[in-house]
Amino acid sequence: MFPIKDTVRSRSFPLVNWSLIALNLLVFLHEVSMSRGALQHFIYTYGLVPARLWAHPLQAWPTIFTSMFLHGGWFHVLSNMWVLFIFGDNVEDRMGPGRYLMFYLLSGVAAALMQAWVLPTSMVPTVGASGAIAGVLGAYMVFYPRGQVLTLVPLFIFITFMELPAWLFIGIWFVTQLYSGWMALLPYGAHTMGGVAWWAHIGGFVFGFLFARYFAHRPDRRYLDELYRW
Repeated sequence: MFPIKDTVRSRSFPLVNWSLIALNLLVFLHEVSMSRGALQHFIYTYGLVPARLWAHPLQAWPTIFTSMFLHGGWFHVLSNMWVLFIFGDNVEDRMGPGRYLMFYLLSGVAAALMQAWVLPTSMVPTVGASGAIAGVLGAYMVFYPRGQVLTLVPLFIFITFMELPAWLFIGIWFVTQLYSGWMALLPYGAHTMGGVAWWAHIGGFVFGFLFARYFAHRPDRRYLDELYRW
């Protein structure tokens, strides 16, 4: 499934969300300008390496944050930014720019620590904004469960578009992360599951789902009713 758009309107311009998207894209453009060797050194230096984090936490803790703005390829960065574009503006609208930025970064921290805790001896750098974005999805599920998500759905050899309730779309996504994360822990699972940081997604989502309410402004029930009638 791939989200095309949602039907929840935002009342304010999502300055922080757009800034996060721009920053991620600028960093990625810097990555693609490097030589292969320089890029490998850059990723290993600023990506989150779980074994290094636990062995030298005082030196390695900044990579918890820098790794959120690195990506491994065009599809990686564009798919992440598209999801952030669709869902992040509404979450920022409920939280306000300052709280949203703090929430986004803390979701990324939770994601990084979960990945490092599950795979503490891994020397493979973890990069990407998907853990922080998973927190945004968790918050969206809390704030707008009745919102509709226009979704591209492959059905065997056909492709169709469906409007799914946000709780269903995000719920299915989370179940797939749990399944993939579990499979990755089985013998030879890391090879068959494509090297994706599934547990970072899980950690970020759980943080977002559990703590989103603490970052939100007091809800305006009349406004929420108007959103869902649109």
